[in-house]
Amino acid sequence: MRYSFEMSNNEPGSGTVQSVDRAVTLLEIIARTGLAGITELAGELGVHKSTASRIVATLEARGLVEQDQHRGKYRLGLSILRLAGATTARLDIVQEARPIAKMLAEATGETINVAVLSDGAALYLDQAASTASVQSHNWVGQRIPLHATSNGKVLLSGMSEASIRSTLAAKLPSFTPHTVTSIPQLLTQIAEVAADGFSLVVDELEVGLTAVSAPVRNAHGDVIASISASGPSFRFTEERARSARDLLTSAAADISARLGWREH
Repeated sequence: MRYSFEMSNNEPGSGTVQSVDRAVTLLEIIARTGLAGITELAGELGVHKSTASRIVATLEARGLVEQDQHRGKYRLGLSILRLAGATTARLDIVQEARPIAKMLAEATGETINVAVLSDGAALYLDQAASTASVQSHNWVGQRIPLHATSNGKVLLSGMSEASIRSTLAAKLPSFTPHTVTSIPQLLTQIAEVAADGFSLVVDELEVGLTAVSAPVRNAHGDVIASISASGPSFRFTEERARSARDLLTSAAADISARLGWREH
């Protein structure tokens, strides 16, 4: 079973889509020019000054643009740096994890995935395929449910109970007869993952899929990613998965060290 979150789109040409397009274009104009006034922005957008002013006001309220007090023109705001920093952090994780993931795939004979928390799901950033004849399909770019995956449970293990409850839906969907759909039961499992430093999941997202994961931490010790080994249950048995556990936890610690984490 493949699972992804779907988002509905507004019809092309609707006011909402047009407003978003204009806002993005405005940011691109300011990025290109460095500073731009309302008149200049309205001219480039082909809209009335009042329309440009409303868009700028919305972006300014979110910190995406800010006004130069001396010239009265607008430049990119500090929130742009925050957004860019989030992307840079993900790129850093992939860059540091990729060579280790490739070695893990060779050592375990299974598929290695790297995932991060994104919009209430586990977003799979990178994958290293094994040489095994039967492999898991490519999860890269997909958002996978947190409660039914080893990567998801590892990502949740770095959160407080309140944050976990607010992140998860009130009703957890079932994908197989083995999926945990009780939040109290899931919280117990997550506490065990946090204590043990790994998560082992069998047949919860798909019948016949086994995965084991370990947390990747940043310089502050926060869980910012998860790295997993997964494969078909007939080959990647629970016993083999437990054998791979030590390799994964060691690899996760290595990646974390590369990102600045030092275990005390």
